[in-house]
Amino acid sequence: MNFENMNIWCWLIPALVGIICGILGYLIGRLFGKDSVEVVDNSVEISNLKANNDKLKTDLADLNNLKATNSKLKADLDACNQRVIAASKVVKPAPVTPSAPSTNLGASAASFAAGAATSSALAFDGSAAKAAFGKNIKQDDLKLVEGIGPKIEGMFKDHGIKTWKELSEASLTECQKILDTGGTRYKIHDPSSWPLQAKMCYEGKWAELVKWQQEHKHGKL
Repeated sequence: MNFENMNIWCWLIPALVGIICGILGYLIGRLFGKDSVEVVDNSVEISNLKANNDKLKTDLADLNNLKATNSKLKADLDACNQRVIAASKVVKPAPVTPSAPSTNLGASAASFAAGAATSSALAFDGSAAKAAFGKNIKQDDLKLVEGIGPKIEGMFKDHGIKTWKELSEASLTECQKILDTGGTRYKIHDPSSWPLQAKMCYEGKWAELVKWQQEHKHGKL
């Protein structure tokens, strides 16, 4: 019996050792196999992230190109608007009707002076004025001059200055005398720039006038 028991153990022990080694090998294989899969998955994810990063860089470059193009288009549009405003200020000369020669030199001189005065008159462009000020502008509105309000406008009209052209030709002394007729409350007003502003109004230099008024508080030089 003892010999038979020894034979059983001689077979049983190696079998148990083999089974245990097999189980350990299986577990170790699963463990290292799982780590390998995770490494492969990480590589794929990194590749995808790199691809997405490259795409975002390309989209950013396209966006910057669009911004540059948009800025250029805005600049071209502003330049076009300025040319339109400048073209609208051009006054076409009146057609000259041929007439028979005259021996009256005085009449010819008078006709020439009248024609020169007519050609020098500037047409009022309400659309250009509205584009510059952002509101409808009435021709010969003296209140458009910075520093002139409704009451001062009335005072100037009462003294015969009713248009931009007339105000532009008025002297500083004349403007001050008109202000003095209103009393001491008008002494705070400075009319030194009013003829200059009126001249810009009369000549249709709206963008120049707007810029000047923005740079001079209350129209003071």
